[in-house]
Amino acid sequence: MKQDNGKLPAPSFNLPAQKRNTNMTTLEKAKLWLSDTFDQETRDAVQLLIDSNSPDLEDSFYRELEFGTGGMRGIMGVGTNRLNKYTLGQATQGLANYMLKQFPNEEIKVAIAYDVRNNSKEFGKLVADVLTANGIKVLLFKDHRPTPELSFTVRDKNCNGGIVLTASHNPPEYNGYKVYWNDGAQIVPPHDEAIINEVYSVKFDEIKFNGNDDLIEWIGEEQDDVYIDACIENSTYQNVGKENLNIVFTSIHGTTYTTVPKALEKAGFKKIDLVREQMIPSGNFPTVDSPNPEEPAALEMAMDLAKITNADIVIGTDPDGDRLGIAVRNLDGEMQLLNGNQTNTILTYYILNEWRKQDRITGSEFIGSTIVTSDIFFDIAQKFGVQCKAGLTGFKWIGKMIREAEGKEKFVCGGEESFGFMTGDFVRDKDSCGSIVLACEIAAWCKANGRTMYQYMIEVYENVGMYYEGLVNLVRKGKDGAEEIQNMMKNFRENPPKQLAGSLVEEVKDFKEQTNFIVSQNEKKVMNDIPKSNVLIYYTQDGTKVCVRPSGTEPKIKFYISVKDSITSEADFREKLQILEAKIEQVKNDLQLT
Repeated sequence: MKQDNGKLPAPSFNLPAQKRNTNMTTLEKAKLWLSDTFDQETRDAVQLLIDSNSPDLEDSFYRELEFGTGGMRGIMGVGTNRLNKYTLGQATQGLANYMLKQFPNEEIKVAIAYDVRNNSKEFGKLVADVLTANGIKVLLFKDHRPTPELSFTVRDKNCNGGIVLTASHNPPEYNGYKVYWNDGAQIVPPHDEAIINEVYSVKFDEIKFNGNDDLIEWIGEEQDDVYIDACIENSTYQNVGKENLNIVFTSIHGTTYTTVPKALEKAGFKKIDLVREQMIPSGNFPTVDSPNPEEPAALEMAMDLAKITNADIVIGTDPDGDRLGIAVRNLDGEMQLLNGNQTNTILTYYILNEWRKQDRITGSEFIGSTIVTSDIFFDIAQKFGVQCKAGLTGFKWIGKMIREAEGKEKFVCGGEESFGFMTGDFVRDKDSCGSIVLACEIAAWCKANGRTMYQYMIEVYENVGMYYEGLVNLVRKGKDGAEEIQNMMKNFRENPPKQLAGSLVEEVKDFKEQTNFIVSQNEKKVMNDIPKSNVLIYYTQDGTKVCVRPSGTEPKIKFYISVKDSITSEADFREKLQILEAKIEQVKNDLQLT
């Protein structure tokens, strides 16, 4: 085929993905984006990548964006491995095709929300246009709204599905796309795989971009009030000391500026100080390196304000408002960021204790967790006579648990280590708003009784055992990085460690192969209660747990380390904490992660 200044016609790219020529070079794939199927701005951008021999060319076209644990997420720009008008359009056209088959002869409604990220608002309208061009009614938020409010709205407005444009806590160059089904939870099998097949069957010139605004219903602040009322109803148990709790809150430039301050005031809290500079929504996140409340640096300005206000609790949320980071005063009176397992331990224990007081526990209740989250939740569940169910990483699996249990078992609450929690099932995704209202209630109750949330956490450890966790993220970017992560998983699968921190490895759980190898018995058992996933878990004889998994949304491989012991007092906690911290460091050394 004749070349002309690097340009080629593009008919072959419009084949379904399953039939595309995987042997094409990156340059050949890029040249396919120079046809009239793509707008002039896109063609010019691709041509510039080609002409300048940009290193971004390879990463932009070497693969297609995939759905991971958090949906489709990627760097914004031109190319098959970038988030742009065409990859979003293809995903939405595929979703529309699937929904038209799933809900024939009925009005289909889809709710759409978007966070503060650059281009999110424009992407939200683009997605709405593709849906309405296919005759699907859209309920579109007028401005930024948190992801959990979208989840709530899907069920509240009897929608067939929902979409949120967000990349959670990723860096500013990222954006993303998450799909929800009619239960308000993110899509899971069989819908996810079926939708992906539809998406990859869409040719770019088949995307319907010419929307019909008559099919758009705009949603505003009136929906915030309905959502906030539901948060308070499902997340409060008592009214003790709320007027005396000193709160510092930051949205870290994200969406919760629309909901959390209002929810706290409506729930009865009087002393709420906001980090004003960070309450300004911005996709550039100008005051932080990373808008991730899992990282202490993201809460630095809030911590500084807490010193001035003598705060009892500091709270921050990520850009789309589903994760929350909480800092409370430790035994030395200093503000300390709790990890996700610690926060969820406090919230879960408190909720179950309140349920027990109210005689609401009948034996048919359950809490939700994930395989990478601390096993303390199994111990807590056992103490209160409820079940703990663990699924794969991501709240969509907890949402699946809720749906499957409807009419048979009662869901109480759920959480995962990555700073996510949900109270009740009114939202089917992690929800910072309801969780923050609950956390502040606990903090106020603790203060009224002369203690802190941190001391309450230690009391929980005294009752069920002390668990302590560490997390290592190894970032490996680009095509080479993806291959390196694959090789690391292969090596850990084929050459598991024999011991960790001086304790022999007793179990090796492989969720990709769905096997559990009992080392001392040299016996391999089948595990088929959880879908296949590229995850490994090692358990040692003393209860140390190490989970290894590649991230589904970022170029990372993650190592989740959990160690445990028993304690009887605060003094014992101090001593054991040092021992467990040293143990985690030894595990890191044994795995050569330091």
